[in-house]
Amino acid sequence: MREAPEGSRVQSRRGLEDIREPQSSPPAPNAAGNASGADQAGVRLYNERLLLSLVRRFGPLSKIEVARLTGLSVQSTSAIMNRLQADGLLKREAPLRGRVGQPTIPMSLDPEGAYSFGLKIGRRSADLVLVDFRGAVRRRAHRTFAFPTPAMILDFVQASLPGLADALTDSQRRRVAGLGVASPFQLWTWEAEIGAPPGAMDAWRNFDVEREIAAVCPYAVTLCNDATAACAAEFFFGRGWRHRDFLYFFIGAFLGGGLVLDGALWPGRTGNAGALGSMPVVAKSDASGAPQLIACASIYQLERRLERAGVDASSIWATPDAWAEFGIHLEDWIEEVASALAYACAAAISVIDFEAIVIDGAMPAAVRDRLTARTADVFSGLDRRGLSDVDIVPGTIGADARAIGGAALPLIRNFGRDREVLLKDAMGQAS
Repeated sequence: MREAPEGSRVQSRRGLEDIREPQSSPPAPNAAGNASGADQAGVRLYNERLLLSLVRRFGPLSKIEVARLTGLSVQSTSAIMNRLQADGLLKREAPLRGRVGQPTIPMSLDPEGAYSFGLKIGRRSADLVLVDFRGAVRRRAHRTFAFPTPAMILDFVQASLPGLADALTDSQRRRVAGLGVASPFQLWTWEAEIGAPPGAMDAWRNFDVEREIAAVCPYAVTLCNDATAACAAEFFFGRGWRHRDFLYFFIGAFLGGGLVLDGALWPGRTGNAGALGSMPVVAKSDASGAPQLIACASIYQLERRLERAGVDASSIWATPDAWAEFGIHLEDWIEEVASALAYACAAAISVIDFEAIVIDGAMPAAVRDRLTARTADVFSGLDRRGLSDVDIVPGTIGADARAIGGAALPLIRNFGRDREVLLKDAMGQAS
């Protein structure tokens, strides 16, 4: 496994890798408008990441298949895949027989190739997961609370991380790529909606999440908005890569979103792209104005419905796979959320011609699928003159998307596609 770059173990969200669909990318122009050169090491790294991304997305591939997909020669492809196998990142599968000539040997990602930790900081709970190179969750820790504070989160990390790391052998521990943190931004602004006492969440204002967690963690730390991280999980480990451009909704205690544009996760200038919760919508329950989408399409609204009806809402968070007992309250919530999401979808595609809209959330898969289908139904009845068709589809990761997305961040940084590895730093090369 390649060593991580030297320097501070705190890594900014601005360093997220640019993961794109397989394609041949010539050297791009530098800041001065001139084409930058690529040295041999840069091309080698680019090709290695390209091949890893293909195998991650399409499953086991033979060297001939990879050569066909990339345009590289079979000889070059063979050398790269053999090198990745020697590094422990690829492994051979059973030979495919029954064809003319020698049997082909497909290669797949070796789940032992790398590991990563993901921390989700939520409004009602925190999760810490250990995932392997394929994105499978190996170990997890979970904690619920009425509202989060920095002290709670630091205590959770310090208490849980050593136990998860102890599940790894010394050899596996050396292959840990880092810890990714998926956290909502400006947590203190949602104090009233969470039900926290006045001032109870003010500590978040001056709390540097990335730096403070790095101080109690032996691994490189990457911070990302929680909904953007969930989008990364869908794109890197789920089926999102099938769409070159898609808008992503994640419905947790509060709704958030993410963007994939031109085959790349798009965190935006400040890491806050896809802040869909702030989008104004017209809600049936609020004819007097245009509330934000977050007030119409979040799980905390279901929680409030249940509390008003005298129903115990704690199972929303304690047993998130068991919502059947919510009955008519759940039905009404789905209807309101679907209506709000449909209008948000129409507004979004009027700005960017998305190929798909993906809906996921911290809810049972059956509820997510019903909500997605109902959103598509409402959307189909809207006035969409001048807009292109778009597929509205359910996500594939589910409630763990934010934590798994956090874990995806170090893996994307170390193994994801990035055309910039081809380019020399023109300023650094100047004499």
